[in-house]
Amino acid sequence: MLLLTFLVAVVVNFLGYIPLGNINLTSMQISINKGLKQAVIFAVSFSVIEAIFTFILMNFAEWFASKKDLLSWLGWILVAVFIIMGIISLVQAEKESKPKEESRKRDSIRTGIILGIFNPMIIPFWTIGGTYLIANNWITTDGLALEVFAIGAGIGSFLCLYLFAKFALYIQNKFSFNHKIINRSIAAVFFGLAIFQISKELLFSN
Repeated sequence: MLLLTFLVAVVVNFLGYIPLGNINLTSMQISINKGLKQAVIFAVSFSVIEAIFTFILMNFAEWFASKKDLLSWLGWILVAVFIIMGIISLVQAEKESKPKEESRKRDSIRTGIILGIFNPMIIPFWTIGGTYLIANNWITTDGLALEVFAIGAGIGSFLCLYLFAKFALYIQNKFSFNHKIINRSIAAVFFGLAIFQISKELLFSN
């Protein structure tokens, strides 16, 4: 059962980071602006924080799920995150492209930690998803199960972010896009996600 718990965590969290959002777009942006190595460092740093938060949330899933006001506030925080990341992307687009070897390791680590801590989507994702998985016996909570689940979730997020980083380099090399075009495109996606989230909060929030 522990193996199933681990595999479910890997697959569910991998799938959870496939839809475009601030985390996978940041992985792509770092890969393009600073190189794949820095994107991997970012992904590892983020995934470690992700695993820690997943463990905490899975222990208090039912309590968090009952806090409707908290989930609503998280939606608006996500809007702010999208707008900030969009602005950062535009600023990056106007900067001159630096040699990728000049990028500092600690910058990627810091970005991973910050986005891991200020990741509004993780609470509704695991409070709702975690409760569902437990209720349907997809995972167990006995013994070290939640620790195993948290590790699997971290690995799942890392794998997805790594693939996004690789895909960004593939797109850049395949179509010969310069960093300005890509950063502006990423900024447009961030602002689009912000507009979508605002509409969702105004029209569909209870």
